[in-house]
Amino acid sequence: MSTLVKNLETVRSRITQAAKRAGRDPEEVTLVAISKTHPAEMIREAVEAGQELFGESRVQEALIKIPSLPGRLRWHFIGHLQSNKVRKVIPSFELIHGVDSTALARDIDRIAAEMGLHPRVLLEVNVSGEGSKHGFSPEELEASLDELLVLPRVQIEGFMTMAPLAPEAEASRPYFAALRTLRDRLAEKTGIPLDTLSMGMSGDYEVAVEEGATLVRVGSAIFGGR
Repeated sequence: MSTLVKNLETVRSRITQAAKRAGRDPEEVTLVAISKTHPAEMIREAVEAGQELFGESRVQEALIKIPSLPGRLRWHFIGHLQSNKVRKVIPSFELIHGVDSTALARDIDRIAAEMGLHPRVLLEVNVSGEGSKHGFSPEELEASLDELLVLPRVQIEGFMTMAPLAPEAEASRPYFAALRTLRDRLAEKTGIPLDTLSMGMSGDYEVAVEEGATLVRVGSAIFGGR
């Protein structure tokens, strides 16, 4: 068994254990294997081990890799999306994780109408308030959500966040819990479930699962360093 396959099995096992600790069904949590910067050969190895959902953030790199891999694979766009890349991204990815402004959401909606598509998206929330991170502040999100939810083409399925880098995974817990609490409140307010919470990466995905993540974005813990 290769290192990559062992890593993948370990991550899956830890997701299951974290879900059980939180009294959750492990089936509620989906692993997005972050394959950006890694070659198609490594992705094929993960596919052979049963992984079919991958995340990419570099548009040009992804558009070369995706056609070279099995058509049954699913792809999420997980990086900062620039408006000038929307037209290339929305036909190739089933979910966009990081819609970080009302302006970007409007651009996606307009271009989707031109292309006859209904892109699924997550709104990125800067829970920590770090200046280096993209996303709506919780206050901006609440003020903008009604406007965003009536965009005719964009399908808003939930929220995404990134916790500040920290040496201990436990440091991420307050940020993940805050996003879950915010989602619960806004779902009740709007009457829309907003079921999807994308949070947790290689260093803190177990904590994210314990706090309600439905998608975890794990790259280096599977593929190794870049």
